[in-house]
Amino acid sequence: MKEPEFHRIRRLPPYVFAEVNRLKAAARAAGRDIIDLGMGNPDSPTPKHIVDKLVETVRDGKTHRYSTSRGIPGLRKAWAGYYERRFGVRLDPETQVCVTLGSKEGLANLAQAITAPGDTILTPNPSYPIHPFGFIIAGASIRHVPFGPGIDLMRELAHAAEHSVPAPSMVVLNFPSNPTALTCDLDFYKEMVAWAKAKEIWLLSDIAYAEIYFGDEPPPSILQAPGAFDVAIEFGSLSKTYSMPGWRIGFAAGNTRLVSALTRIKSYLDYGAFTPIQVAATAALNGPQDCVEGFRKLYRERRDVLVDGLAKAGWPIPKPDATMFCWAPVPKRFRHLGSLGFAKLLLEEADVAVSPGIGFGEYGEGYVRMALVENKHRLRQAVRNIRAFLARHGGETAADAAQPEKAVA
Repeated sequence: MKEPEFHRIRRLPPYVFAEVNRLKAAARAAGRDIIDLGMGNPDSPTPKHIVDKLVETVRDGKTHRYSTSRGIPGLRKAWAGYYERRFGVRLDPETQVCVTLGSKEGLANLAQAITAPGDTILTPNPSYPIHPFGFIIAGASIRHVPFGPGIDLMRELAHAAEHSVPAPSMVVLNFPSNPTALTCDLDFYKEMVAWAKAKEIWLLSDIAYAEIYFGDEPPPSILQAPGAFDVAIEFGSLSKTYSMPGWRIGFAAGNTRLVSALTRIKSYLDYGAFTPIQVAATAALNGPQDCVEGFRKLYRERRDVLVDGLAKAGWPIPKPDATMFCWAPVPKRFRHLGSLGFAKLLLEEADVAVSPGIGFGEYGEGYVRMALVENKHRLRQAVRNIRAFLARHGGETAADAAQPEKAVA
């Protein structure tokens, strides 16, 4: 007799990326050279001064004991210092900052702390999966709000709130956005905060990619908006900024009630990150920042190689202003396959792995996400492979490739 799925597992759909991952593993096992642009996993080593601080600290046996779930005081002060330097925002390290095991863990645990069964949460779609699924696991009901190029997100959120029963209690925001790479300005945050205060809605902002931008104007923080501390909490991460993805270190900052709720639930679940990792993260925030500009320059160069190369190959895609991703419309002649079918074909015939847009939500259909996690030589090889792939399928015109028939825009 087939056993029923566990309750929370039953609420999670099949993992869309699993099929591509399976095919990728099989291709590599067969000896094929797969250029993997699927996962947003930085390939650069963590800067030496950060690693050196970890090594120095880990040699002290006193640091091998349990840490604290909300983070060591020095790291919380360092994060507050970053906010004051970068955004002109002052934080109280004691009441407005909590260290997390990456921004993903922080958001998921906050969802557990503040969500009641049946709460309605608004999440832009497409989105990074933890943004809706952290709340789904916590027992909430999700209302997906269309999001993408040309869409007025504020208007869409207001419309969704007006037609949701019960009224939404939270909104999740993510700028610069994964997967779409879209950005917002401070005026958007000001409008969001004023609206949220009037509607008594919490705002949860994820700025994991705030330091990976390519223009002259750096992305803002929602905490810069007047009144934001009344309704907002923001999650950040060192994963992309300092190429520290495996270190699993991030932060939550903002509204004292939300930070307190996160701190309290974490006290039941973990003892915080390993102390030497926290000390090294402090060194990252307080130390020389030329490495951050170096990573920014690296991703900008890779973006230009990939986007300019694909345009010449017959697949023009938008050039992102931020993040380490390109959000690429599926060429017209392949749209009948869907984004998953196209991703599988690209892997099978071009030896290039990408993430299907449907994996980020229903409004992600018609797109694939490409991560800039291979060096320029490998990216040029990916372009050559894709050019040959397109030629075998009859080529593509700029007009055909510009937008999907059912674009998010």
